[in-house]
Amino acid sequence: MRTVIITAPVHGSLPMALEAKGFTVDYAPEIKPHELLEKIGGAEGLVVTTRMPIGKDLLDKATSLKWVGRLGSGMELIDATYAAQKGIVCFSTPEGNRQAVAEHTLGMLLALMNNIVKAYGEIRKGKWIRNENKGIELSGKTVGIIGYGNTGSAFGRLLSSFDVTILAHDKYKRGFAEGRVKEASLQEVMDHADVVSLHLPLTAETTHYADASFFSALKNKPFFITTCRGQVTDTAALIGALKNGQLAGAALDVLENEHLTSYSSAENEQLNYLLGQPNVILTPHIAGYSEEAFLKMSQVMVEKLAFLSLI
Repeated sequence: MRTVIITAPVHGSLPMALEAKGFTVDYAPEIKPHELLEKIGGAEGLVVTTRMPIGKDLLDKATSLKWVGRLGSGMELIDATYAAQKGIVCFSTPEGNRQAVAEHTLGMLLALMNNIVKAYGEIRKGKWIRNENKGIELSGKTVGIIGYGNTGSAFGRLLSSFDVTILAHDKYKRGFAEGRVKEASLQEVMDHADVVSLHLPLTAETTHYADASFFSALKNKPFFITTCRGQVTDTAALIGALKNGQLAGAALDVLENEHLTSYSSAENEQLNYLLGQPNVILTPHIAGYSEEAFLKMSQVMVEKLAFLSLI
């Protein structure tokens, strides 16, 4: 019996496609790590999201496992190196939700620059304030995109319809300049950007990439946006930059710790500070979670499984 365990909510098309290929699907979207450890031995395939770590202990138990498919982007919770040593193929599906992330990033940026969330909150309190909520147009600005993979490039394509200069910096990519998108060094982004948007994977190299020195190097007091991973930004450094007037505002779809009920007193203090700022917008890691992306990620997974001859 060829079994695939699905450890998160997925579009119904994914189980159907797997069953059509002869798999028995164990759909367990609420499964706990210790429960997965008990049943992984007989599975040929495994579908995961950010909530399920896949480490050596589990991979050692997975004696029949051939592949691990990650819905969305980011492989930081999967020990892909150890999996490869055991002949297990690991892959992600960022093509399925990159448009959703790009649109969410643009939405947060426009809301921030035009005081939409702030003004709405004031109206709910019975305040009709116009002059203090005067917006700033995106047109004519310079947008720095750091990380030009799936989501960064999708954001760049969206921005191309605006009259903006796009400075894209990617340490590991070259030759992607096109139209309004210019390849840039990190220093060029720091020197010229009116908006800085992070689209980096979480690795040892990028942990706290946006730290105090990063914010101090920004010349134009830009708007700061992050829709990648919370740990890429040092929250304390971000708060320091806001307090020191180094940023015009910040929009965060991700936090270093997204389990709010586990917060320490220091973490609660940081969160309360961010929530109290009129030039800060927070959303709960939903940038890549549109209705369309929910379907497309499953479709991309099936396509990749077929391409890799795994189904």
